[in-house]
Amino acid sequence: MKNLRHILIALLVGCLAVPASAELPEAARTMIENAIATGDAAKVDAVISVARSSFPDDASAIDTLENGWKATLAERTAAAEQARIATIKDAGPLDLWSGEGEIGGFQSSGNTDSVGIAASLKMKREGIDWSHRVRARLDYQRQNGETSREQYLLAYEPRWQFNDRMFVYGLAQYERDKIQGFSGRYAVSGGIGYKLVDSETLALSVKAGPAYRVTEYTDGRTENRIAALAGLDFDWQIFERLSFTQDANALAETGGEAQLIVDGSNTSLTFISGLDFEINNRLRSRLSYQIDYDSNPPVGKVSTDTLTRATLIYGF
Repeated sequence: MKNLRHILIALLVGCLAVPASAELPEAARTMIENAIATGDAAKVDAVISVARSSFPDDASAIDTLENGWKATLAERTAAAEQARIATIKDAGPLDLWSGEGEIGGFQSSGNTDSVGIAASLKMKREGIDWSHRVRARLDYQRQNGETSREQYLLAYEPRWQFNDRMFVYGLAQYERDKIQGFSGRYAVSGGIGYKLVDSETLALSVKAGPAYRVTEYTDGRTENRIAALAGLDFDWQIFERLSFTQDANALAETGGEAQLIVDGSNTSLTFISGLDFEINNRLRSRLSYQIDYDSNPPVGKVSTDTLTRATLIYGF
């Protein structure tokens, strides 16, 4: 009866082979083996799931095929990881960098109402345990024949990933924004970060630590402050070609030169939201909105600047 049942099932799926014993029908075996040959884990899982529900009495044979697939996959993964590590060890300091360049226009409100040019560069190098990130940004405009905005940012952030979720970071950053009232602002920080979510479509990480900041104001004053830094990085692949990004960095300064959380004198926040549309594998368009906030700006300046950008991004 069991062989007859197998024959009937095989006939229904278009297979005329009759198994000689109580074993997985040739049609099902071929289907699983063809899925395995593609190397697509999602496809293999789906086919094996259908085979289990269709042929529950042949679980042992299906297990054998699945275990063989998992062993092969583990070997491939191990070999790929060994090759990756060997490539990193053999690479020079200028090798293995990837990144993206961004250029476009913006419209601003707050201290100014005008249009201009925005450009940025992001680069990243992934090592075995260490990664390095470099960011540069320029917002520049001229109004009535004069330069009315000159905002620069340059930052370097090394990270040491000591497990799958947790990392230690360092940060050195320079900013210049005369519209907000400072000709130079330097910050160094170090602390701990954690990846709360890390999947193919959704990623969320946070970081926090102490910081030290030097601010050179346009009125000639210079302030040196101990501060606390908090950061957030959120990426969401909404659809196949559409993604949402959210970056937030905040520095809260103290009122004294040597105390960390007593009578905060100034809190600055940069909050950037972006909506990216993938044009092709390397080119994306982005609409982003940025808020720069200082709780204690110089006299004559407002606390909040906003910036809306429409840009093109090229990945490399």
